[in-house]
Amino acid sequence: MTKVVVADDQNISRGFFEMYVRAANDYDLLAGLRTARDAVRFVDEHETDLLILDVMMQDGIDGLTAAELIKANHPEVKIILVTSASETNWEERARNIGVESFWYKEYDEHGLLDMMNRTMAGESVYPSDPPKVPFGKVNRTDLTERELEVLRELTASLTNEEIAERLHISANTVKRHLQNIMEKTGYDSRLDLAMNAKSLGLVVNEHERTKNGGKEL
Repeated sequence: MTKVVVADDQNISRGFFEMYVRAANDYDLLAGLRTARDAVRFVDEHETDLLILDVMMQDGIDGLTAAELIKANHPEVKIILVTSASETNWEERARNIGVESFWYKEYDEHGLLDMMNRTMAGESVYPSDPPKVPFGKVNRTDLTERELEVLRELTASLTNEEIAERLHISANTVKRHLQNIMEKTGYDSRLDLAMNAKSLGLVVNEHERTKNGGKEL
């Protein structure tokens, strides 16, 4: 039996994952955990074959940080990182860490059991295309990478000047990108852009993902 651990701070999502693992042949649910920090500790203490781990956590370290710690100490443990956001910026980091598979809960064409089977069979399963999420009058895929970068920083409530400094561009360029995004989406203000992008999980800035990362394991 493949020994599986699930870590997700949302009770409904964690319950969904646990249900699928329990119902699947050849899989044994060892634990359902509420934090990524608990996942790191559990894998250190128990033989684990597969970890299903959410990226965004509210208590302690985030899923990407936990995955990096686990891969450093237990490279044999296979990991499926999951997220309800449509933020694509995490995929490259996950690949570099050595995470086998990446699954968008709301948008992926693959089912969870399919992801589990293929991952345990030795495949590395990542989305072939970015999620197509409606954003105003367009989809997420209609925005350029630079526009998404500007939008990502905007969700951190930064000024044009602060965004410009982070992205190494001019404040006027930031302003132009924001105007272009508003024209594409139909949103009337930078506040509308930021609020809707954040509520949809369209982009997530690094501070939001790692805001609890200073807590000790």
